[in-house]
Amino acid sequence: MTAREAATSGQGHDHSAPVLFDAILHPHRSLSRRGFAILMAVVATVCLTVGGAFYLIGAWPVFGLFGLDVAILYWAFRVNYLSARRYEKVRLTSDRLIVERVCPSGIRNTWSFQPTWLNVAIDDPPEHHSQVTLSSHGRSLVVGSFLSPDERLDFANALRDALARARRPDPLPA
Repeated sequence: MTAREAATSGQGHDHSAPVLFDAILHPHRSLSRRGFAILMAVVATVCLTVGGAFYLIGAWPVFGLFGLDVAILYWAFRVNYLSARRYEKVRLTSDRLIVERVCPSGIRNTWSFQPTWLNVAIDDPPEHHSQVTLSSHGRSLVVGSFLSPDERLDFANALRDALARARRPDPLPA
């Protein structure tokens, strides 16, 4: 499993069933806030310098277009960072698999599956378009679509392992 998931064992909020798998999936963003500030400073400096040169030779509309470029780049990164606030929680107990999807707007959707009949499907090896699909009793749900193909495969394998543990009968007490 990758750093994108946090699989743990312990007690859940319910206290009636132990948590066998608990993962929070987040979209990956390779540029930190500090990196974003540095990138914007470099782009703004280059655009101001080159645009200023065009302004001095009388091509003043070019200066405005460089400013527009900086503004559009800033806006695109802000939208990208806003979408990164999306995440999915996947929690498995012996009697339920619960998937909670939280959108950047804060809207939450929740799905529940019975783990005995749950199937976890993904192409192996994963392709760019491969998806982790949870299916049971005619219902299906795609999970972790924002992860890379390798992260999706790691997540699917970890969830399959946890489901196999959940399906094992409890050993008899000694």
